[in-house]
Amino acid sequence: MLDVTEVNLSTLIAHRIPMVGTPLPSGCLSVVVPCFNEVESVGLCVERILNEPIVGEVIVVDDGSTDGTREVLSALSDPRVQVLHHEANLGKGAALRTGFALVSTEYVVVQDSDLEQDPSDYTQLVTPLSSGIADVVYGSRFPDRRRLPGQYLMHFWANRFLTVLSNLFTGLRLTDMETGYKAFRTEVLQGIRIEENCFGVEPELTAKIAAANWRIVEVRVSYAPRSFDSGKKIGWKDGLRALYCIVRYSDDHKKVD
Repeated sequence: MLDVTEVNLSTLIAHRIPMVGTPLPSGCLSVVVPCFNEVESVGLCVERILNEPIVGEVIVVDDGSTDGTREVLSALSDPRVQVLHHEANLGKGAALRTGFALVSTEYVVVQDSDLEQDPSDYTQLVTPLSSGIADVVYGSRFPDRRRLPGQYLMHFWANRFLTVLSNLFTGLRLTDMETGYKAFRTEVLQGIRIEENCFGVEPELTAKIAAANWRIVEVRVSYAPRSFDSGKKIGWKDGLRALYCIVRYSDDHKKVD
């Protein structure tokens, strides 16, 4: 029995789900990997994704990389891997839009190519979907609402502010709206038209999921934050865009209501 607590449109699971019941079938999961200038990590990222038995396909979208990432991806030979290239850097939202259109399995997980989050958490993310208790799963880095070692203080408080504000507009009670680790039943994504090209896609997806009354749960996931020197890309301008998107797409949410 999964230990869950229903909270309005959202369910919060603030600890790891016990793996009980029918095991997840092999190959049931598509992993969409948006990627921009990650030559140091993308090869290892794909390798670790493919080590997970439930992964059936990996869709890597190279978003206009200029650092050798394209060449690393061209060397991948596993038939489960599809690689697509944007000729210019369009942003994470655009990369997800491209990748989601090619999904052919029952479930989808987004995996950022920087490996801040661990592919070994996939079973944890997909179990609530396969068990029928959720349509969407967010992998929370902060279920206890505490900053993690190595995380920039600015990023922690920005995340907290944006998550609380998003909750006020959507009626959800999430602890980590901005998480990159989101899992979906494919049916959910087929009903969402992504408009944001960049990091504003996170609040956009959240607002549209809430508006459609899909069931959301959170599960705890591991997180190893990296520094700007190591290639971290999100900055204050992305925070301002997220703020705009929370308000912008909440208007759509109100219209649906």
